[in-house]
Formats: sequence, C-alpha cells, structure tokens
Amino acid sequence: MTYETQVHEVGDGVYRLSTWVEPAGLVFNQYLLDADEPLLFHTGQRALFPHVSAAVASVVPLARLRWIAFGHLESDECGAMNEFLAAAPHAQVVGSHLANIVSLFDLCDRPPHSLGDGEVLDLGGKRVRMLDTPHVPHGWDAHLLYEEATRTLLCGDLFTALGQWPATADGDIVGPALAAEDLFASTCLTPTTAPTIRRLAELGATSMGLMHGPAFTGDCAAALHALADDYARRLTAAS
Repeated sequence: MTYETQVHEVGDGVYRLSTWVEPAGLVFNQYLLDADEPLLFHTGQRALFPHVSAAVASVVPLARLRWIAFGHLESDECGAMNEFLAAAPHAQVVGSHLANIVSLFDLCDRPPHSLGDGEVLDLGGKRVRMLDTPHVPHGWDAHLLYEEATRTLLCGDLFTALGQWPATADGDIVGPALAAEDLFASTCLTPTTAPTIRRLAELGATSMGLMHGPAFTGDCAAALHALADDYARRLTAAS
C-alpha cells in the first residue's frame, strides 16, 4: 500500500504529521515540536517509518531529533521508536516512571529518560509537562504531554475519530469521538476516568493534538468536560 504523510504547522513550531491509512479508516498523526531539542510525539508503526521519518526530516534534520515520546505502548504510538533511535544518534525516549519500568527499559535500544507526574522537560524554547493518566484512554502506562509555551495538549487517543480530517479544526470533536467509542469500546471505564479527563481540562490548553483526528483549536476545556461527562454516564450505565 502507498502512504503519504502530510506535514502542517498547526502552532508555533508545532507540526502535525498525518498519514491516512485506508484499511483502518483512520488518520495516524505524529506531532513534532521544533525547539533547541526537538521532540517527536508518536512514531507511527514500523511500516510507516520511511514516510514519517521523511516528514520529520522536512522540518528538522533527523540527526537533530533529541526526544521521542508517546502516550502508551501500542504499535501506532511507538512501533518505530528503535528505528528513530537508530536514525537519530542523540535521541532518547522519554516516558513516565511507570511506562519505563513496565516496558521501556526493556524495549528501547537505548535507556529511556524518566519523568514524574507534573515534571517538566525543557526543550529550549518549549517546555513539556508529564501528565500521568493511568488507563485513560487505555493502558496502565498511559500518560500525556502538555506543551506550556503554545498551550498544546498532546492528547494521544483521546477524541479518536474515524475518517479523514483537515490539519486543524475548531468544530465538534466530541460527537465523532463518542461514535468511535461506540464502535471500538477502547476507553477504560473506571471511577477515575472522568476525573482524570477533568484534570486535563484545568490545564488551560488552547489546542489539542489528536492522534486520530485534527489538531483541535476550539474550546478545549469544554470538549474535555463533555467527554468526561459521557464517560461518567457510560460507567453509571454499566454499573
């Protein structure tokens, strides 16, 4: 199958790298933060590495890539992490303490860097804050990053939506996300699901980098609260 990874700057030095994968019916996005120490959030699957790495190289030389991050252990999030480590000799995976202990110390070809919940990594011109989100949207090791300079929440699989999307959008992302949840049932429903999402709403993000959807530029807090409300409703119904 032929893939094409498109590159759009969706914020100041924030690039959305997006590949439409027709059999899955989804776009697969990575987000590149261009800073003194560039960071790539998501790597894509190994099969996408030639396309995603070329997209990264169109913004910054691969040799400049310093950090590789992702929200949890899945092939679309981190399948190509070791290919990127090989291509970028100074790069290092950065993960939560739990993700590193459970998986990444063993799986990474170079030892990963650990960040605690709320800890900040200074990229030089940008700063990313680690947010532990166990089981949100799924995976014990789940965590997200918040870029403070651009107020961008890199939110991984939250708001997953089917179909092709423009690079940026400010309309409804909650309805499509709930439709995808009806189909996939991919989110863990626990007593902490809604409170964890509401914590994200308190960040004051002005944009969110969706993995399977657009870079959202609408009311982030309202969207997160609406998503949390529906997951709380689903938990109550399941109980």
